[in-house]
Amino acid sequence: MRRAPLRQLSRFPYRSPRQPLLQTPAQEFGQPNLADRPIVEGSRAKRLANGRAAAPANAPDVVQQAIWAANEIVGRPYVYGGGHASFVSRGYDCSGTISYALHGASLLKSPLDSGRFMRWGERGVGRWITVRTNPGHAYVDIAGLRLDTSAAEDPRGGKGPRWRPLRKSNSGYVARHPVGF
Repeated sequence: MRRAPLRQLSRFPYRSPRQPLLQTPAQEFGQPNLADRPIVEGSRAKRLANGRAAAPANAPDVVQQAIWAANEIVGRPYVYGGGHASFVSRGYDCSGTISYALHGASLLKSPLDSGRFMRWGERGVGRWITVRTNPGHAYVDIAGLRLDTSAAEDPRGGKGPRWRPLRKSNSGYVARHPVGF
């Protein structure tokens, strides 16, 4: 007795052999997933519903890289000293968070603490990136969003690395920026 062949179940609808396959560009092995690199039109970053940020299309590549690097650690827990010994950590403190983002954009070779950020880069506010620092705390403004572990002036709250609205006042902080940005 001959058995009928089993019909293969598929989550894809039936396609006749005469219908061409739709071709979409494939992601190359080892290349970043474009879904992890969201972009928004214009010159200002946008906070997304998932807590990450979309980099502005008009921003330099370095700025986009900093945003996408920071997205990798958004939502991690606050850990005092986290990100100081190594860029890889289970959690991050304020300066460890900034160090991770700047390292992702090739702007920093080794992690810095908030005191050392007071002498990093150039003085003043940058066009795209501004590190706000004092001996006890630091955060960074990138393309119109604030990357900070403190929930100050953020109605959503939460500790640890998060994208937050810009602060109304930055008094008590020294402004530093990477050369050219």
